[in-house]
Order: sequence, then structure tokens, then C-alpha cells
Amino acid sequence: MPDDKPVPRILQQQPPRDSDPQQQRAGATDFQSRPEGQGQVEGEGSYTATREYQKNLKDYLDKADVEKDAEASRPRSDDEARDMEQAEREGKAHSRGEH
Repeated sequence: MPDDKPVPRILQQQPPRDSDPQQQRAGATDFQSRPEGQGQVEGEGSYTATREYQKNLKDYLDKADVEKDAEASRPRSDDEARDMEQAEREGKAHSRGEH
């Protein structure tokens, strides 16, 4: 029966680095600095982008003539109406939500 003692692992000590190891990008070998004024790392679905989008949307809805914009976006011909309906069907086919 083989010896059941665990083999000790020898870990290589890394030299100290000047920058924060938390700032290293995944898969990268260099370090990135943290942008001024930002304390959190934000990626896809960032809170900052969401807040900015919601603010811009609210500003638009408060200031714009939505009815006029809706009227201006209506199709100008039967061909254009068919193209818009086809584009809507195609877009909905790729969505997970409403169909």
C-alpha cells in the first residue's frame, strides 16, 4: 500500500508589486489604474450607465413632444409599413420577452 502522507507543496513567493493586485484585469499581464472618482468596478449592466440612461430618458420625456415624434416616425408608404412590420417581427423573433 502506498504511503498516505500528503506531499508538501512548495509555493513560489511572488515579488511585491507597486500596484493593487485587485486592479489586474482578468487574463491580462499588466495592471490598469482605477479611474478617478470611481470606487467600484462596473461591467455589463453597470449602475452608472443605468442611472445615466434613466436620467436622459426622463429628460427627454419631460421636454420632448412625444406625440409629434410618434407621428413623425409613422410609415410614409405601404412599402415602408411592410418593411417596418417585417423588421419588428424579426426583432421579436430574437427576443426572450414579448412575442
